[in-house]
Amino acid sequence: MNMLINVIAFKIGWLSSVVGVAVEMPLLGPAVIFVAIVLHLRLVGYPLNELLLIIMTGLIGAAVDSIMISAGWLSYPTGTLAAGFSPYWIVAMWMLFATTFNVSFRWLRSRFLLAAAMGAISGPLSYYFGAKFGAVTLNDFSAAMIALAIGWGALMPGLLLLAKRLDGAIPQAEADLVRIPLK
Repeated sequence: MNMLINVIAFKIGWLSSVVGVAVEMPLLGPAVIFVAIVLHLRLVGYPLNELLLIIMTGLIGAAVDSIMISAGWLSYPTGTLAAGFSPYWIVAMWMLFATTFNVSFRWLRSRFLLAAAMGAISGPLSYYFGAKFGAVTLNDFSAAMIALAIGWGALMPGLLLLAKRLDGAIPQAEADLVRIPLK
């Protein structure tokens, strides 16, 4: 059941973010994502572990997108608080993505080549569809897609490895039986 909730929450959060930007309501996505993250943290056995993963993923995502912006490959129509930096709503999306690592993508955590391939394909596709909604502009389409494929191909296995290290997504019912310490 947690996996179904996780997938649905991710899809609703992603869609509310890109549609929110498209209709000039950039706070819509982060508001929905906040609710999804709170729900996620209530369903796991060790919410502090998951919260740390979510925050770290948000920081990594902010850095990655800021590099893409600085290189001139991407630009965002709204939500940027400082020139050259990722907009707050895309950072929220990265944080939402982190909620899937130990739930929906748990099966992928030890399959690094598959994770890299999935990242190299699905990462650029996510930005492509975001561009179709008007949430992001791919300024140099070919360069952006290549950079996104390389970046996501490298990031996905690394993020899943981090998620495995910080795994706190044990259902509440099992939390008393198994303890995952923050090391």
